[in-house]
Amino acid sequence: MALFRLNIAWSDDSQNILVHRFPFKKDGREVNNKSTLTVKESQVAVFVHKGQIADVFGPGLYNLGTEIFPILSKLASWKYGFETPITVDVYFINTKQFTDIKWGTVNPIMMRDPEFGMIRVRGFGAFAFRVYDPSVFLKELFGTNSSFRTDDITGYLKTMVLSCLADVLGESRISAIDLAANTFEFNEIVKAKIQEKFREIGLEMTSLFIENMSVPDEVEKAIDQRSKVGVLKNDAEALMRINAAEAIKDAANNPGGAGAFVGAGVGMGAGMGMGGMLANVFAQPMQQQPNQQPVQHAAGAACCSCGKPLPANSKFCPECGAQQPVAKFCMECGAKIDPNAKFCANCGHKIG
Repeated sequence: MALFRLNIAWSDDSQNILVHRFPFKKDGREVNNKSTLTVKESQVAVFVHKGQIADVFGPGLYNLGTEIFPILSKLASWKYGFETPITVDVYFINTKQFTDIKWGTVNPIMMRDPEFGMIRVRGFGAFAFRVYDPSVFLKELFGTNSSFRTDDITGYLKTMVLSCLADVLGESRISAIDLAANTFEFNEIVKAKIQEKFREIGLEMTSLFIENMSVPDEVEKAIDQRSKVGVLKNDAEALMRINAAEAIKDAANNPGGAGAFVGAGVGMGAGMGMGGMLANVFAQPMQQQPNQQPVQHAAGAACCSCGKPLPANSKFCPECGAQQPVAKFCMECGAKIDPNAKFCANCGHKIG
């Protein structure tokens, strides 16, 4: 019987096929010693005989009579040399990188923040992978299908990514404030943690990108408030005015009016008390003369002009009518200074 010549090859014109089984004619799977194998770049060919992997071939051109038949003959206990064809399955596995696989948190990840307690974190990004060990991949995931696409496995891989991300967030104990500044570190940690799991199924993660990590709106507002306090920590009066202005803005945008403003939990009081406090906050810089306050006289203190005893906290002497001196305080350090001084004797700040 004349043996036919067969060239086994696969021209990949797709973007998402991981495994392709070579289609033998008329459902036959027979190769002989005249057959050849062509494996292109970014491919490997796996020969399977009776469910057992015979060999894996990288890119190149092979004469099956010398390259594969000795192995198949041993597996099949073949007794007739190269004269009789052998039944095999040939799988081509794509070893190129599959990039831009998008991932995202369907449900938020719970993490324990050292400053805000339990919070929900969301994230999204992309990753890339390739087949690392064709034999392992064929055994663990592919089975006996005629083809295997990236869509058949990406859902499972995304679940692995999110699981590792949740583990890293839990183990790091990092604050939500520091998340955005540490995405590169998270990339590397999650990638290293997930690599072992990928290789268990014959794959390799070649890159991972965490594009964004976000927290709930209320946590973002708390972070913004803390940042504002940090910037204005040395100017409590300015911070109070800004808070009051924001409270009034919120009240103006609230269709419930003043009653809703009080009920919104602004934290500055309620009703008339809150209105008075807001008025005092904005009026305070205009009512006080900078650097000076009336002297707080104790009862029986002597008049600066006639020496007669003065009632407590009096601004004028009831005997001679002389105005009592006004105490001045440094606006920089708060130290009491001489009424005629031009510089603070305590810190050197210019008075004027």
